[in-house]
Amino acid sequence: MAAEVEEAVPAGGADEVKPYKIHVSSKYLDLTRQKLEVTRLPHELSEPKSKDWWEPKSRIEPLIDFWLEQYSWRTQEDLLNTELPQFRTGFSIPSSEAAVRIHFIHARSSHSNAIPLLLIPPFPFSNLSFGHLVKIFAEPEDVANNQPFHLVIPSLPGVGFSDALPNNTPVISSTADLLNSLMGRLEYPYYLVTNAGSGAASPAEIDFKLANYLATHYPDHCLGAHFISPPLAQPKLQESPIEWAKWSIASLFHAPILGYHSDDFSALERSGYVRPSKKAPTPTQFGLNQLGLREPNTLAYALCDSPTGLLVFVLKTLRLLSPKKEFTPTELIDLTQLSWLPGPESAMRFWAHCVRHPEQVEKKGISKPRVGITVFLGNEPSTDGDVDVAAETGDPVQDEAKDCYTCPSWANSKYNVIYTNRASGSSGLLAWERPEIIANGIRGVAASILRWDSRLRQKPSAPVAPLEQVVVHDDPTGDQPASEPARPAPALLAPPITEERSHPRREISEETAVESHENVAGELSSPAPKTPSPAHLAPPTDERTRPRREASDDTAVEQPETQGA
Repeated sequence: MAAEVEEAVPAGGADEVKPYKIHVSSKYLDLTRQKLEVTRLPHELSEPKSKDWWEPKSRIEPLIDFWLEQYSWRTQEDLLNTELPQFRTGFSIPSSEAAVRIHFIHARSSHSNAIPLLLIPPFPFSNLSFGHLVKIFAEPEDVANNQPFHLVIPSLPGVGFSDALPNNTPVISSTADLLNSLMGRLEYPYYLVTNAGSGAASPAEIDFKLANYLATHYPDHCLGAHFISPPLAQPKLQESPIEWAKWSIASLFHAPILGYHSDDFSALERSGYVRPSKKAPTPTQFGLNQLGLREPNTLAYALCDSPTGLLVFVLKTLRLLSPKKEFTPTELIDLTQLSWLPGPESAMRFWAHCVRHPEQVEKKGISKPRVGITVFLGNEPSTDGDVDVAAETGDPVQDEAKDCYTCPSWANSKYNVIYTNRASGSSGLLAWERPEIIANGIRGVAASILRWDSRLRQKPSAPVAPLEQVVVHDDPTGDQPASEPARPAPALLAPPITEERSHPRREISEETAVESHENVAGELSSPAPKTPSPAHLAPPTDERTRPRREASDDTAVEQPETQGA
């Protein structure tokens, strides 16, 4: 069950959604430089190369030099603030001394037939790493054949610039409650949800569990879900005798019958499925689950103090998911900074809690959740060059990146499967390598649902505020952005709220700080959602001045929120 949350309405406004922009303290950037300059790397034997583990020194040294000599965070900061419509809103939780604030991208489509879509970013990446998806979903080139969406991409609690959940909080159910309430607060009483990466390769299967919880527990709001490589089990006789009988017959003869395809059996063999054991491969064999994080603080202390250590962790993460994808040095440092600046510790605790405390998801509605499923056949052939490189370096890349396969028809036991796609190759870093597969999957789900359910077509009662009515003021104190951000198109802005909070959040010290600005001016107010937020996810009840995530006087993340005009 999710954490119990107090129901209370703060004076001056119940639904506070504020425009947000990032600004990092120069002191913290200076400290980062100092740490990079004194980096001490482990010794590695030159020859022979290890056949058992990765030796990253040849990649790390040039990246450290690039970070110190060529990379500019201020440039990237300006790009994020000008190109992405960012917002933040808070929810009160009694086990927390202050509200848990969720940072999100909200890009409203300019097309009248757009429908709301909640896109869950692959854990542990920040939502700011997926700005390139906005145009694909919100403003497709061929609108006649590609369904547009009002796109919401949240940063999960404790990741990026979203606040962490309190300790001992059930993270999956509580996060799903927050996300469902967020969609209601944005006046989307009905919406779809999609993963953006492999559910089986996600740490502790977090990506899949969140989408599954929303589809299962909020069927009156989340009308459909798109799962990518979900960690499904084969049907069981006790739970679904009909589906069990279909699978038993089809698998016995390896025949494309009863909803199964010949591709299913060949893909199962490639992924390591062995029929005599009657068990699919365990999820811990795939993706980031191989790291087996169960106790977060030991690693968190190391990564919070070492930008180089965090860079290596990011490289390992990318390598486990897709070893062939090449990122530019700027992209690699961006990914690292988006974890380094706010701090990686809360994301690791989120991960470890999911590993140690799995939550049971029980069906809440009478009917089965409507879902689309995309799986990957793993049949992408390796080139001779790839084999030669692996042989020369002794690099076990392909084994680390092995994908999990589950038959789409296995889902019939628990879901109403309305769309299926068996894609070639592996899932990899789907949001960067093949984002069209994500888009095609959720568009297939949307097309099926819209044929007989018109609720997704309902429009908000109030229009989006024009851009000229939204004024974001600079903070008169502290460091200011290097340049005045260019304003995004009006269609991408959601209505802001006038009330401001003045309490600092996630503050630890004055020496190493990340600060953000949440400013709104004017007399605009956000319309009340058509469906009220759940009682246990009410907006914050008061303004607090106590810092959040306080650790010490030497390592800190500071995020003051200035008063609007």
